[in-house]
Amino acid sequence: GGNCSILQEADAIQERDENCFCYVQNRTFRFQYIWSTLQVKINSRETFRFEPLAQKSDCRNAETVFEFAACAVRGFHKPETARETLLRLQQYGEDICFKIQPFRTEPYTVSVEREMLDGKLLVLFVAGILLFHFSNSLSRSTKFFYLSGIILSVLALLVFVLLALKRFIPRHSTFWILMSGCWMSSLYFIYCFKENMQWLWSEHRSYLLGYFLAVGLTSFSICYQHGPLSTELSITLFTWAIQLTAFLLIYCGITIPHVAYAVIAASLCSKGLGYPLGAAWHIGRKVKNHFKPKKLVFKFLTEEEYREQGERETLGALEELRSFCSSPAFPSWIAVTKLQAPHRFAGFVLGSPHISPAEAKAHDEEYGIGSSFLEQQLFETGAGAEPDNPANSIQEGEEEDEDEMHKQMAFPYATELL
Repeated sequence: GGNCSILQEADAIQERDENCFCYVQNRTFRFQYIWSTLQVKINSRETFRFEPLAQKSDCRNAETVFEFAACAVRGFHKPETARETLLRLQQYGEDICFKIQPFRTEPYTVSVEREMLDGKLLVLFVAGILLFHFSNSLSRSTKFFYLSGIILSVLALLVFVLLALKRFIPRHSTFWILMSGCWMSSLYFIYCFKENMQWLWSEHRSYLLGYFLAVGLTSFSICYQHGPLSTELSITLFTWAIQLTAFLLIYCGITIPHVAYAVIAASLCSKGLGYPLGAAWHIGRKVKNHFKPKKLVFKFLTEEEYREQGERETLGALEELRSFCSSPAFPSWIAVTKLQAPHRFAGFVLGSPHISPAEAKAHDEEYGIGSSFLEQQLFETGAGAEPDNPANSIQEGEEEDEDEMHKQMAFPYATELL
């Protein structure tokens, strides 16, 4: 209304009489306020009544189910009586109005302070990201299953009891009707616990700890009796429940709704793109292996294979030489004038062997089995193990000269043919 005082950041207003205050949210998005909250503190030496104000049309104009539930809960909320009250406002939430009614004419102070980095919001955001990223592995973890059962029983006891008694409910329609009612009641209790958590912890700490301990141990025993999830359908449903919880934590951990929606959409895309990216990587690897040149495989030949390949290649090379010499492009008259034995060359071109029987016999006697050259090679292998022997170098020089002489004797027409 027009009689309410408008609060702004860094205000500190002191009043004595009954008054109402409103904080109008800033609609300009600033990314530095993504985890920022505003705190409204009301302090007084005497007790006062704090009553939040809401327009009657808020519930009818609620855009989402959560806004309608919050509006309905505020309708049942009774005015609070205390000496100090702290309100935490999100940067881009709804406008807040409240009324202060002091019981005595004592001054009270209303101050507005900004907390640039709210640790609770950051913890909620990080927890949501981690839950969504590790949802597949956490849904198959036995320890996380027991921990989830304990948390669900503490926060939503009616829902946990209904899940434990599901086998005794014959009809699915009845079960889902009861489940919806249990969830609505649990949300109401969670909201009341959140609003009065500080008061409950300070005044009824022993009862609160007893509730946590009793319900936690009972839920753990029930979960341990039923055992962890075993079927793929139940594991899949548990994974979806973890992912929905992660989205809720991400939404509650960011003050700017548009940024929260963008983070949730990016998380869904990253999860959905895993399959096409994996398929594309697999196809790319197959294509790369298909066009990649094959590695050369070296095969070692035996002595017999080496000899057969040498003879085959030699015969092929000789046939190519005969065909070249028989072609019209070969300068036959120039070659005849430079040869020492033109008749033998002509016989080779017409198909005669390139060596004579006498030369083959002399080669076998010199280099064949039982020849003097083979004996010298065998004796040189045994004598070569002695180091620093000057006789070895002399003998090697002589053998090299003998080898050249034998080659010249064995193939006197090699130079002429080539």
